[in-house]
Amino acid sequence: MQDRRTTLPTLFALGFRPLFLAGALFAVIAVPLWIAAFLGHIDFTPAGGWLTWHRHEMVFGFGMAIVAGFLLTAIQAWTGVPTITGMPVLLIATLWLAGRLVWLFNAPLWLLVPVDLLFLPLVALAIGRLLWKVKQTRNYPVLVMLLLLTLCNALALAGLADNDFALQRHGAVAALWLIAGLMGLIGGRVIPFFTQRGLDLQDPINALPRLDNLLMAGSIFVALLMLTGVGLRPSPWQAPIYLILGLGHLVRLLRWHHPKVWTVPLLWSLHLSYAWLALALIAMALWHGGWLLGFSQATHLLAIGGMGGMILAMISRVSLGHTGRPLRPAAAMSMAFILLNLAVPLRVWLSIPMPTTGYWLAALCWAAAFALFVWHYTPILLAPRPDGRPG
Repeated sequence: MQDRRTTLPTLFALGFRPLFLAGALFAVIAVPLWIAAFLGHIDFTPAGGWLTWHRHEMVFGFGMAIVAGFLLTAIQAWTGVPTITGMPVLLIATLWLAGRLVWLFNAPLWLLVPVDLLFLPLVALAIGRLLWKVKQTRNYPVLVMLLLLTLCNALALAGLADNDFALQRHGAVAALWLIAGLMGLIGGRVIPFFTQRGLDLQDPINALPRLDNLLMAGSIFVALLMLTGVGLRPSPWQAPIYLILGLGHLVRLLRWHHPKVWTVPLLWSLHLSYAWLALALIAMALWHGGWLLGFSQATHLLAIGGMGGMILAMISRVSLGHTGRPLRPAAAMSMAFILLNLAVPLRVWLSIPMPTTGYWLAALCWAAAFALFVWHYTPILLAPRPDGRPG
């Protein structure tokens, strides 16, 4: 099973193949592992302790695997220039895996820090050289986001080295909100396009450049607030910022909406994940205003419903489209999308009156959702394109 552009197996033909598969497998394992450790069922301790591991790895492990896989593949469509394939893809995927292992097995810092920190700059270099080659300034913000994510990871690693829990938290939470910015940037392009194509609509859904730019700038500003720690303390003056951003995303979502969206799983899953992003911002506004007790609730609205939901929806569609297959996922993927979205209220709200039950049910729904992806998409990601084209 090989791609004709490389002598390596088809799995390494394009970045999305190994990184989507590895990220999904990691999602299946990491969340139940964290809940088991949180409830005291696991004896060994990863780097920084289990809470630091969970906070860091769900963003820089799981989230960045999918972000990198998507960008390393999408850059080819954006620029018209062939992206990396074969050995460079293998090396980047191996580096990602090494980063997960050094964290989980508490490797010495002289090994853990460079191994974990190198992944994102290499991804930025791989896509940046193509953007520079064709002078595609429209996508330079993606590079800015990757560099800011690298800064967040460096801060989290500095906190790990200094045993500074606050620094670790600042870096990881800021990175999560940068991912929210990427969700707004990429989602703002693909969700209306996918909706128009998926429903065979005649008229395109026009962008609102001023709103798009406001939401992007706002996402970066929020991430900087988190990075400095200002955003981690409830402050009434911050509430309007989150409220405006949340309402801005809702305006976008309403403009993209069409009643037939709910008949197409690959569409309603994307729209629903974007709704969780908007709700997370509104929840942050309520927390800063003093009307919501838990910062964690707002964070998990974003992490599970927003990031997790959009990731599952995107990898389910992209894995079909970029392997030359019809955009008709297995029927079981509808259940995967339902389970992922069910995990949100279980973790965010049921866990308040019933912590153990809420945590475990949410973890099982999350793991089952990504396990369904792994089961149905592994053969697709390992196999060549049926049309014989490279990729």
